Amino acid sequence: MRFFGQGAEEQCNGSVGKVSDRSSEKRVGRSHGSRFGLRSLRTLLAAIALSGLVGACGAAPALTVFSLSAPEQRIDAARSLPGLLLIAEPSTIQILDSERIVVRGGDGSLSYLPGTQWADQLPALVQSRMVATFENTSRIGAVSRPGDRVSPDFQINTEIRRFEIDTTRGEAVVELSLRATRESDGRIARARVFRASAPVGAVTGPGAVRALDAALSQALIEIVGWAGS
Repeated sequence: MRFFGQGAEEQCNGSVGKVSDRSSEKRVGRSHGSRFGLRSLRTLLAAIALSGLVGACGAAPALTVFSLSAPEQRIDAARSLPGLLLIAEPSTIQILDSERIVVRGGDGSLSYLPGTQWADQLPALVQSRMVATFENTSRIGAVSRPGDRVSPDFQINTEIRRFEIDTTRGEAVVELSLRATRESDGRIARARVFRASAPVGAVTGPGAVRALDAALSQALIEIVGWAGS
């Protein structure tokens, strides 16, 4: 898998040359002020050269931005969690707590898919799509998120365990662990781990996003059915 943004490698690895002025070698008869002026000039030129090199090294290729969708189908299920649900922002490990798409290699190593990123931090994006799924499937007045100034009956806490492209299996894998905590006494009313996968062809930005989107949609539909519509 090729990573971009390495075009200026030779420039970035090279050393910054000294700015010389042969005329400064001829110091006979020059005043102290003149020598000071030459030293100041050389320092200024070196600083300009260094800032240009740093700017070239810091340049990075633009990333293609992708988002995730929320299922819109209605789900008929008994309300096992009656009342108002507060959907908290999911927690996750550091590598998933970012805007980048994660790829698991054949040796189990994790890396980011080059040239791509999510439209938001992954936990915030999953939270937004989970809320939208509940709203789309008939519970628009029964879900909220932190900051809505409401008094929920249950809080849904989610952990994103996996959200990646598994190159060994050739599929997108989404694994979410959910707990529904009763606000009145802090006890866990329900808990379950949801796993979903979808095949992926070439591991490219559009292909990876389509597969992850399909796997997440499958998991979200199951979550709404679990909570009750």
